[in-house]
Amino acid sequence: MDREDRVSDEERARQEFKAFTAIRLMGLALFLGGIAIAFSDILKPGGWPLLGGILAITGALEAVFATHVRRRASRRK
Repeated sequence: MDREDRVSDEERARQEFKAFTAIRLMGLALFLGGIAIAFSDILKPGGWPLLGGILAITGALEAVFATHVRRRASRRK
């Protein structure tokens, strides 16, 4: 493996790390937004537990499982 291959591998790994971090941060933001909607007066007085719960669960699932799906897709290439 020469220097150019190593640099391209490092760059690919760096880009993959950035993508995984962005996916996890978006999942965390969705989770926290769901919690805020459920327990505060953001959308309606007294909160909206159903919508907030759905968003919180979706965000948690995205943060945990979306990176695994992306990793599998990138390995198939």
